[in-house]
Amino acid sequence: MAPLDQVRRVVEYALTEIPAEKLILGIPNYGYDFTLPYIRDVSKANVISNTEAVNLAAEKKAAIEFDETAMSPFFRYYENGKQHEVWFEDARSIQAKLDLMDEKNLAGVSFWNLMNYFPQSWAVLLDYCIT
Repeated sequence: MAPLDQVRRVVEYALTEIPAEKLILGIPNYGYDFTLPYIRDVSKANVISNTEAVNLAAEKKAAIEFDETAMSPFFRYYENGKQHEVWFEDARSIQAKLDLMDEKNLAGVSFWNLMNYFPQSWAVLLDYCIT
């Protein structure tokens, strides 16, 4: 899971070294559950599937928000007195990455990890392939 503004920076740099027709954009099919406060190089985040993230938000009654800069959904919840922040992919964030692929004329996209079934990604891909 990476913020779109940072993905864009990496793609733009890569394009200075590699032709667009040889670049494939990776799209993560998972999210991270961070325990706050996050301490760089010390804290560890739990990897969860996108479906687990949505289910966790419902279980914790947490409102899913959307960061327009990162183009990613996230939510916060408390457990055992500790605050958590979860970032993951959804249809909007996947569409934003597909739009970046088109904008930069990249060769395509690849999902990592397809073992985590997430219906929203297939809905976006089907619509994208049909239009």
